[in-house]
Amino acid sequence: MATVLDLQEGQLGVIKEFSDTALPVKLLELGCLPGNTVKLVQIAPLKDPIYIDVNGSHIAIRRSLAQQIELDIDEDSTSV
Repeated sequence: MATVLDLQEGQLGVIKEFSDTALPVKLLELGCLPGNTVKLVQIAPLKDPIYIDVNGSHIAIRRSLAQQIELDIDEDSTSV
């Protein structure tokens, strides 16, 4: 299954599930829930963290956490 790390900048994906049940509560509070859309906004110069948009909230997360968020990627959504 694809994860947030598989997104290209500007590409959208829909959250399906999490590979680890120990996801930070703050991330869930910001809308990172199954069924919500995620857009990759930017990748930091040293590749960590990455910046995503979830329901209008811009969130910076580590690559290790992004790898736990499994998605269905919308192949037609790249808007770079």
